[in-house]
Amino acid sequence: MEIHGWGRYPTVNADIDEPVDALSLSQLLQVQDQQQPAIPRGAGRSYGDSALAERVISSRFLDHFVKFDDAAGEIVCASGVTLEQILQISVPKGWFLPVVPGTRFVTVGGAIASDVHGKNHHLDGCFSEFVKSIGVMLASGETVQCSHTRQKNLFRATCGGMGLTGVILQATLKLSRIESAFIKQTALPAANLDEIFTLFEENAHSKYSVAWLDCLAKGKNLGRSLLYLGEHATDNNLELQDSFSVSVPFHSPGFLLNKYSIGVFNSGYFNLNKRGNGDKQLHYENYFFPLDRIHHWNRLYGRKGFLQYQFVIPTETAKEGISSVLREVSNKGKGSFLTVLKKMGQQNKNFLSFPLDGYTLALDFKYEQSLLPLLDRLDEIVLAHDGKFYLAKDARMNEQTFKQAYPEWEKFMKVRNQVDPDDRFTSLQARRLGLVSAPNGDRHVQ
Repeated sequence: MEIHGWGRYPTVNADIDEPVDALSLSQLLQVQDQQQPAIPRGAGRSYGDSALAERVISSRFLDHFVKFDDAAGEIVCASGVTLEQILQISVPKGWFLPVVPGTRFVTVGGAIASDVHGKNHHLDGCFSEFVKSIGVMLASGETVQCSHTRQKNLFRATCGGMGLTGVILQATLKLSRIESAFIKQTALPAANLDEIFTLFEENAHSKYSVAWLDCLAKGKNLGRSLLYLGEHATDNNLELQDSFSVSVPFHSPGFLLNKYSIGVFNSGYFNLNKRGNGDKQLHYENYFFPLDRIHHWNRLYGRKGFLQYQFVIPTETAKEGISSVLREVSNKGKGSFLTVLKKMGQQNKNFLSFPLDGYTLALDFKYEQSLLPLLDRLDEIVLAHDGKFYLAKDARMNEQTFKQAYPEWEKFMKVRNQVDPDDRFTSLQARRLGLVSAPNGDRHVQ
């Protein structure tokens, strides 16, 4: 069947295997007529082609809980369990996931393979910091337990390794104690990039911080933003809310998203919200996952899909590099409907993990051929400032760019060659980035 990532670009015709347990997965890997390379796939929420291949191993039925210790705040679950399912049972007990990305619909396996980060990376780091152990089935069918202290190199290659070391079967996660299901939010407007960087630094002690940014603003307004700070409330209200949501029923015509419509939206959004200083209390779903209330929001970009471009630049040159990126985007009129700026913290030891001590900017662009030269130019700017790119969002980076941005790729490959010498696990992205060899019979659609 034809599948794609959340960006809906690219697509591939894939055979999908859906093992129900470790035994069936092991048998699947041993069947001789199933030797075509495959990639593990969770909920399909990575944006590009990191979970796309001609054969996919889905964790759809690996979705059970093993244990929840609500006294110690530890949970053991299979890799196909989603973050939403964890929060549904943990929040009423006074526990929260220490790190969550922008959607609660990702699986635990996907969160580990992407080593996702959240609005608190500057204080708490990535998802992997709170993974106590992982069970990984290798290409041989053997299941290996790894952690920060056991089989450390396999752990560092698997966390952020985009599924290329094996299939994550199970994980033990450490949770964080909370007193409320609500977040106290403070909104602060910034007239330009200088102001938003100052606000981030002045509020570096805040538990959560994220900024919406107007990517089309120019001149003295370049980088005008709204910073949203968050802290866990302490009102002892741990009730879940009934999630109100709407759905985009069809693909919007691509021409509706252009520099004019995005410019009008950005100006209106900034002017409407810049007066909204002060505190308000939001349910955690509304603070962390606002877009989850719009099912299939990716259809707004049209049938050709969209590319999300996310990079991080070290603190020392972040303002300069991000200024250059924003000027290029604004001058080309390639407006991003959603532009998000975050402060990041210390880099971890995982070989292909994305974050480093600096600032990350994420932009969404409607897919069109004329976009690609702009993104190539942005690559040059990011690399010139010693930055790197998020593999979970990538759909077009070339091998040279990747290897310059990720200097530890050879350490990753050393582990990968030990656990999967025959390239049994591969993806479109891995072949594009030079991490595996391309097999025959490529069925890439677009």
